[in-house]
Amino acid sequence: MNSVDFDCYLVTDRHQTGGRPLERVVRECLSGGVRAVQLREKDLPGRDYFRLAEVFRALTDAFGARLLVNDRIDVCLAVGADGIHLRSDSLPISDVRRLLGPERLIGYSAHRVSEAVEAERQGADFVVLGPVYDTPSKRALGHPLGWSEIRSAADRVSVPIFAIGGMRSDRIAEALRHGARGIAVISALLRDPDAREATGILLRELKTKRAASTASPF
Repeated sequence: MNSVDFDCYLVTDRHQTGGRPLERVVRECLSGGVRAVQLREKDLPGRDYFRLAEVFRALTDAFGARLLVNDRIDVCLAVGADGIHLRSDSLPISDVRRLLGPERLIGYSAHRVSEAVEAERQGADFVVLGPVYDTPSKRALGHPLGWSEIRSAADRVSVPIFAIGGMRSDRIAEALRHGARGIAVISALLRDPDAREATGILLRELKTKRAASTASPF
């Protein structure tokens, strides 16, 4: 199993940057401390997605960050990404693992506890579970899950769980309290006019709340 060495997982969406270039906004997030980026942009044609992945491979390399591409095994291999992010209609995780080998990360988007359990069984390194709250980018997936599903998944799997859907600084304590390793974010950072500052605030809150949650009462 690969090491998941990040607590904040940035998922890209160029439609949420307020017209600013996606590369510029993500660079600000990386400068603010983000160390894992999922290049989503699933509506891009294959060639355009590949070119963007090349740009983001160089960008994440410059900051020592992880890059996971969305679903495209060929692009993952071609640009030397650190891993891939899969969903329910992707190739089976076990087959993707055979194709990518043991050294690359595999993330999986789950929308119920049973999917998280199955993702771990097939070999996923971490699971993004949600939406916890209502959010435009996840509205098509149905009603928000709430925190009980995060808690249930964390109790049943050993791989890290990242909560997604309306995640922001003031909800970090709840995420950690219910067993999440961290949070996956889209609009909380991409929409902020000062993405670098917003990232710094969010990561400091993560660090503070994690320290508080693990501190011994003695």
